Amino acid sequence: MTQIKLETGILKANDDVASQLKQLFQEKGIKVINLISSPGAGKTTLLEHSIPKLINKFRVGVIEGDVLTTRDADRIAKLNIPVVQIETKGACHLDANMVMKAVKQLDLDNLDLIIIENVGNLVCPAVFELAEDAKVVVLSVAEGSDKPAKYPTVFTRAKVCILNKMDLLPYSNFSLDDFYEDLKRINPRLKVFEVSAIKDTGLESWLEWLEGMMVNGGKKN
Repeated sequence: MTQIKLETGILKANDDVASQLKQLFQEKGIKVINLISSPGAGKTTLLEHSIPKLINKFRVGVIEGDVLTTRDADRIAKLNIPVVQIETKGACHLDANMVMKAVKQLDLDNLDLIIIENVGNLVCPAVFELAEDAKVVVLSVAEGSDKPAKYPTVFTRAKVCILNKMDLLPYSNFSLDDFYEDLKRINPRLKVFEVSAIKDTGLESWLEWLEGMMVNGGKKN
């Protein structure tokens, strides 16, 4: 019982800060994506191949979450966009307080979209709201088709699933039938985009969805 109360208190405190962030983002007309995956699913590679196409239309900033190192942030910085690194020093997820501190380092008046790349984990990040307009879960075929069944919370709360590394499908035991059957049971409204980010293939539908989200309320140049 004590653990339940503690968890409830932590999430309540987080949601209070997230509400403040949400109001700030709405005032600035900024859309926010919370990108979640297990380690190695390809979140950063997805951003490296998506952002160059996005910045032709929108002003994009990135908040990078990692337990340690700035390696992913360094990769994103090469795209010449604003990026802020959060090192959690062991925490398995970002929380709204961390994002609030990171946001203060960004020029919000010159941004249309903030992409938060969360810490690699399919469990903890799913329950911490970061004032995002959408959670996007990235899954690679190398991880196995059972992940929605084993980690349903993130797939239930996400609006989009990026099924990445489709180029490896012939060399894996990933079952598309099982994957889609589990998703149909868990979250039938979840949009799925099959891509190979490193090959720069299949990104068109994902980017079209993102642009649609942006023009419905975001600031467009």
